[in-house]
Amino acid sequence: QVQLVESGGGLVQAGGSLRLSCVASGFTFSGYTMSWFRRAPGKEREFVARITWNGANSIADSVKGRFTISRDNTKNTLYLHMNSLQPEDTAVYYCNCDSKRAWGQGTQVTVSS
Repeated sequence: QVQLVESGGGLVQAGGSLRLSCVASGFTFSGYTMSWFRRAPGKEREFVARITWNGANSIADSVKGRFTISRDNTKNTLYLHMNSLQPEDTAVYYCNCDSKRAWGQGTQVTVSS
């Protein structure tokens, strides 16, 4: 059974940092592209970042220069490193494997001004 479990969210002041983690199970994590999405209150879910099986990545313009994505295939774990957080980054962040049509349950990130 494919499973994605996010962690690392929380409350942080503007300008702060967080690292989100997503532990994958039930499939060969190292062979798949993984992504992060987010949904802010009252808004549509939006793409944040993506990383291929071999480490090539893309980042949304809205977070470029502040967020980075990485993975540790030995730990079946995807990461989102978030720096210089702003109140507009407040959202539930989701881990995704599109090929497996799998989503995590989400982790809440709240940035106070």
